[in-house]
Amino acid sequence: MTRSIILSLLTLTSFWATARQHTQFDLVSPDGKLKTTITVGETVSYSVSHDGDLMLADNRIGITLENGAVWGKNAKVLGSKRATVNQTVAAPFYKKSTVADAYNELSLRFKGDYAIVFRAYDAGIAYRFVSTKSQALTVANEQAEFNFIGDSTAYIPYANATGSYERQFRNSFESLYHVAPLSDWQSGRLGILPLLVSGVKGKKVCITEADLLNYPGMYLEPAKTGHTLQAVYAPVPKTMQQGGHNELQELVVSREPYIAKFAAGQAQFPWRIVVVSQQDSQLADNDLVFLLASSNRLNDLSWIRPGKVMWDWWNDWNIDGVPFRSGVNNDTYKYYIDAAATIGVEYVILDEGWAVNKKADLMQVVPTIDLQELCAYAKSKNIGLILWAGYYAFNRDMETVCKHYSEMGVKGFKVDFMDRDDQLMVDFYRRAAEMAAKYHLMLDFHGAYKPTGLSRTYPNVLNYEGVFGLEQMKWDSKADMVEYDVTIPFIRMLAGSMDYTQGAMRNATKNNYHAVYNEPMSQGTRCRQLAEYVVFESPLNMMCDAPSNYLRERECADFIAAVPTVWDETKVLDGSVGKYIHIARRSGTTWYVGGINGWRQTDATLDLSTILGSGEWQAELFRDGANAHRAARDYVKESYTFDSAKPLKVHLAPGGGYALKLTRK
Repeated sequence: MTRSIILSLLTLTSFWATARQHTQFDLVSPDGKLKTTITVGETVSYSVSHDGDLMLADNRIGITLENGAVWGKNAKVLGSKRATVNQTVAAPFYKKSTVADAYNELSLRFKGDYAIVFRAYDAGIAYRFVSTKSQALTVANEQAEFNFIGDSTAYIPYANATGSYERQFRNSFESLYHVAPLSDWQSGRLGILPLLVSGVKGKKVCITEADLLNYPGMYLEPAKTGHTLQAVYAPVPKTMQQGGHNELQELVVSREPYIAKFAAGQAQFPWRIVVVSQQDSQLADNDLVFLLASSNRLNDLSWIRPGKVMWDWWNDWNIDGVPFRSGVNNDTYKYYIDAAATIGVEYVILDEGWAVNKKADLMQVVPTIDLQELCAYAKSKNIGLILWAGYYAFNRDMETVCKHYSEMGVKGFKVDFMDRDDQLMVDFYRRAAEMAAKYHLMLDFHGAYKPTGLSRTYPNVLNYEGVFGLEQMKWDSKADMVEYDVTIPFIRMLAGSMDYTQGAMRNATKNNYHAVYNEPMSQGTRCRQLAEYVVFESPLNMMCDAPSNYLRERECADFIAAVPTVWDETKVLDGSVGKYIHIARRSGTTWYVGGINGWRQTDATLDLSTILGSGEWQAELFRDGANAHRAARDYVKESYTFDSAKPLKVHLAPGGGYALKLTRK
């Protein structure tokens, strides 16, 4: 959509130059620091260096077609084309309202009806294959290597299933990080993206992909030699059967001998991204996945309304002080709606339980729920309803379901339990986004692979799971969520928004935490939960705890409800992977600052003058209380005048956090 791109400066120098004897091509980022060298010979490979430091060397790439042809083998360059672009892209539901899009590009056209496009940004290198064939195309496999310099430390999110490749291809993409040298990668395990590896001089490399619309997602595993990671892809399913969680999944029985099949003229390959950061903080504010995604395909965005969601499932419908028996019934959901209206929350979700169990039919509603009545009641309170939907039930009758519930007044769906990323499943995400948009419905994907930019292409896709979120605290007594919380902003969040589902009002120290299914708690302090609404990106953002608890804790609940979910500007003030992060975000003229740390208490000193300028601001600060190291719920709220010329000084308890709101006086 042309109006979605605001051109501030566009310098385009492009030409197809007849190839001579050159076998090497250099491409440099706009700031001159990042360089990729592409070598064409028996294979096509590329290297990446930053400020003279080699980060990746001789990464071979190629695509093998079903007919035996190999793009990238004994390649013959027919021509090259260079371009320089500097523009600004509008981002309506993102961490900033506009995004700078500046890069240098090199396109290499090869004999055999294909090309490879490379882009060099200040923040990373990206490449993609392009088919110039008009015929149908079947891809047997794709080669992608990432050859690191030495036995570097990696932050490995293993697929959360073990065994054969087939078993690992069926996973929910919710993984903690295994931090170890590349040589200690567990045998037979696949890693999911994004994946981070430490490089020289404290620099880091993060690998991910973008514009994944009709192609399988990438896994990584070690090659047999060196310190090289190589790509693995799930082949296209041949036969499938209904099954899995409550008969809501589609299980692969057999697969084809290829990873992707395209009809004539429809071949589209994703971007492979190599992010290079000099400081960890740069990882937490990287826009490459967004920028490399296909542009917005929706003409009207007026009906898309980001916001907070009062969530039922994490707190197990466990409300109190009411004269009725709580559960999946209209009385309970009217209570949730009333609480949302009181606190100022935009939505209430009906999670799993409202549709008849094990029928995989979203038109069959349990007798204790009258959705028509609930929609009318919610509308009277200016609250929107969102419905949970199992993948199989949603996919089998997508248009009927979308049309029916849109007409009833439902505002969106949380679609769950896809648990795959082969070509057929990836295409489902696109189809679901397109169909939901047709009926003005928003989407939140759970049981989902990492974001790859679909939210730019279809802005009604507001959120993804693909994260080891707070739901795990209902049953996992061993996971270290505090360390994970200060790792994901630099890795998983680089790919896009994440439905982590924070907001716990029951909070526990490291020694006091234990898993409780129907009255769950968080690890770390109360202020950590508040801070995560600023630190984590989540345009459709859950409030996980029971409305009864929020009504008792109005001071915290009111702050959570007021924090925006999309932003005009984002600045990462400081951060270190696995240790701490401090982020400032602006909405209009108001700034929010949030910080969280690991289990080691921290005294933070932050210079805010770079974002605030000079002058006085009205500050509202939630910080850890003097005894938060013993009673994690302990917090202090302070209101005072803040002079931006002076640093912000705040103490974070073990597993702590703070949240600051600043308005100009």
